Amino acid sequence: MHFGLTDEQRMMQEMARDFAQKEILPTLKDDEANHRFRPELVKQMADLGFFGCALPEEYGGNGCGFLESVIIAEQLAIVSGSSRLPLNMQNVGPACTVNKYGTQDQKERFISKWVSAEHIGFFAITEPNSGSDVVSMGTTATDRGTHWELNGQKMWISNAHLGDYGLVYAMTDKSKKYKGMTCFIVNLKGNEGIVTAPIETKLGLHCAPTGEIAFDKAQIPKDSVLGEVGQGFEICMWQLNNTRISCSAGALGIAGGAIKAAIEYANERTQFGKKIGSYQMIQASIAEMVAEHEAAQLLVYRAAWLKDQGLPNQHQTSMAKLFASEAAVHAASETMKIFGSYGYSTEYPAERFLRDSHSLRVVEGTSNIQKMIIAGISMGDVANR
Repeated sequence: MHFGLTDEQRMMQEMARDFAQKEILPTLKDDEANHRFRPELVKQMADLGFFGCALPEEYGGNGCGFLESVIIAEQLAIVSGSSRLPLNMQNVGPACTVNKYGTQDQKERFISKWVSAEHIGFFAITEPNSGSDVVSMGTTATDRGTHWELNGQKMWISNAHLGDYGLVYAMTDKSKKYKGMTCFIVNLKGNEGIVTAPIETKLGLHCAPTGEIAFDKAQIPKDSVLGEVGQGFEICMWQLNNTRISCSAGALGIAGGAIKAAIEYANERTQFGKKIGSYQMIQASIAEMVAEHEAAQLLVYRAAWLKDQGLPNQHQTSMAKLFASEAAVHAASETMKIFGSYGYSTEYPAERFLRDSHSLRVVEGTSNIQKMIIAGISMGDVANR
């Protein structure tokens, strides 16, 4: 078993770390305070090749795989949890999914523009009354002969009000339940039947835009279907199994950033004439965080490696998502306690780590959903894929 990174992977790691330190960190405090999304950062990430992982070179791929994408996301999230979201929206989400299920024409038309950030990507699954229960979604797509008509509402969608082309999941035949869902490639711009609006009342991830999408007799082309009509549930589950690994990497980054801040503060802050890091209660807290983070990293890297080998990985991906997200929340919470009153101040990063970490228990399948997947595969009810 080999636990070290290759020279190329270390180079990618250093590139992402330098980018986060030089391009994201200098304005992060002001960006967070103003909930500012900086599209120029997404373009810079694209220019560095961050969005080409796990994609063929003919569509802008960079020759790297899911593991490299995880390494990039982790380094970005150490500085800002918001900054790893573009990897899902431009690369692991729409681009990889179209590469798997798209026609040759769809691959040529869309993938390279997501990779280059010419198009801002998104994927729309969640609705006001449909979250973990994906099949209960109310958005419908009706075949009108010359076009498809979309009706319904999507909620909590990353890049909703800024996105160009992305994936929208809708029911084409509710009577068939999960076999009646279809995936569409949709352009949100210039369609009078589509209205988007930002959601600005989030607890965390202030620099990652989130919004809602309303479809009212929205007409989209007949060739917008990704895969086959009725194949949407399969596509959705395949996509989520990939985007979860990016979320897991984000959890590694947030936890890593929190641990780094906690250790630095424990080595600087003095109480009762000693550095607080010399007290066993603080040491015990840091030891727990470090051990959990190391274990989470092994789980996440292993799941990404399995994906790159084309081996079954849903079991491992859900374990990585569950453990890494819970470890991130724990690390952020402990860091805030170590900072004491200063942890409650926006002048220090502890409160941001805590706010951002909680999103990872929810997005791309809640912790409870991951437990269901892990248990189902462990008990032999479903096969690992």
